[in-house]
Amino acid sequence: MTALAPTPEVARPAARTGWDVAEAGLAVAAFAVLCVLVLKAKPYLPEPDDSAYRASIVAMTHGHFFTLSGAQAHTLAVQLAPHLGGNQLGPGPGGGPIQWVQLPGGRWISEKDPGYPYLAAPFQALGLIRLAPLFYAALGCLGLYFGGRRWLGRFGGAAAVGLFCSSGAAILFAWRDYMPTFTEASLIAAGTGALLWVMLAAEASARRRTWVGVASFIALEAATFSRYTNIVVLACAVITVLVVWRRAVRLPGSAVAWWLASVVVFCAGLAVFDTLIYGGPLQSGYRPGEITFSPSAIGPNLRYMPAHLIQAMPVLVLGLAALAGIATAGLRTRRAGGQKAALVRRDGAVAVALAASWASVWIVYATYTWTAAPQLSTLQAARFYVPALGAISLLGAWLLTRVPPVRVLRRVPLTAVTTLAVVAALFTAGNWAFSDMYRHPFGSQLMVGPGPGGAVKPRPGPGVITGSPGGA
Repeated sequence: MTALAPTPEVARPAARTGWDVAEAGLAVAAFAVLCVLVLKAKPYLPEPDDSAYRASIVAMTHGHFFTLSGAQAHTLAVQLAPHLGGNQLGPGPGGGPIQWVQLPGGRWISEKDPGYPYLAAPFQALGLIRLAPLFYAALGCLGLYFGGRRWLGRFGGAAAVGLFCSSGAAILFAWRDYMPTFTEASLIAAGTGALLWVMLAAEASARRRTWVGVASFIALEAATFSRYTNIVVLACAVITVLVVWRRAVRLPGSAVAWWLASVVVFCAGLAVFDTLIYGGPLQSGYRPGEITFSPSAIGPNLRYMPAHLIQAMPVLVLGLAALAGIATAGLRTRRAGGQKAALVRRDGAVAVALAASWASVWIVYATYTWTAAPQLSTLQAARFYVPALGAISLLGAWLLTRVPPVRVLRRVPLTAVTTLAVVAALFTAGNWAFSDMYRHPFGSQLMVGPGPGGAVKPRPGPGVITGSPGGA
């Protein structure tokens, strides 16, 4: 982490040029393409999870911010009963909305983690719910842009934004406006990119770094409130800050104190919320044993999940290649001196932090027993891994920008051409994956489990609704 000192090559962006405008334009264009692909597809609710979140969000627009009485829950279920794209939101067990639970005191609440409805309710109240994930995606793109540019120099930010927006999973979950998945990923991307900027912007004032760091931790905390397992990403951010502060001694102590205080207040507030609503600081709306993690699930998940993840997030290949490239470069220059070796060591330090954030999410869900089965579709299984998309995109951006500074097409940098070509190709693949999952959410679009005699066993058709404990 002592390698995080700025180097002359990327310490501070040079004076604004036409290429800076082009880089910003490329990032804006990538986000605009994401918006177009999302908004041109007609909405429907493919899973019961969407319906459960929708009920919570609608309840909040009616002034019910915590729990509902039995009569209120039943009224809400009846109100939302009309079909929307084939998924009926009707009365669930006991008269409440689907995937809601009755608490010991008789009140009703969704079994899903409660954070996303608070983030989405203002958009629902304004009739703009389809813009909710895209609004948070814009925040994620801003964080990735400034963090990527600070780390990688020119076109690093645009590459990170383009890779983040172009995956089929990004398009799919930005389209599923009642699901928290892409909002979580966007908040984590915003927090990760902003914190990366704070770590590297040594020339910025202490006050500016302090408040940008506070904003980054608030984003990570909001993502954790939306899905409790995202606390592993928050923990990685805390560890990174402490390591850099203790070893590099380049972060203002007052700033670190503010950031850690923010995390402490959030964790205490979450414990109080869970105690008041669910009856204990570590409890949630899920019934005991409904959400289970076990090392025995690692083997099956390693068998079934790679195909889903390649279809949903092919950028992971670039991320893995970047880690291999950074590690190789580090080994070659581990005893060397000079500016180039300092830059390599700096890349290695950043890569360690990003890889830890990525691995923390994926390792947790590698032990998730519900996905360790062959019958799930990509739409169902891949969402648990999407929160790592920001870290993966930053690593993939390293691969696109750390190229020899040659020029092609007269004065066009190779970095710009490479970034544009790769992002365009990923958007093509991402749109195909999204269209496939959109039309066949539970169909046979991705076969990973053989049936009897080795024959591939088809999955249920689009009209089948299967329950899924998706809010883990």
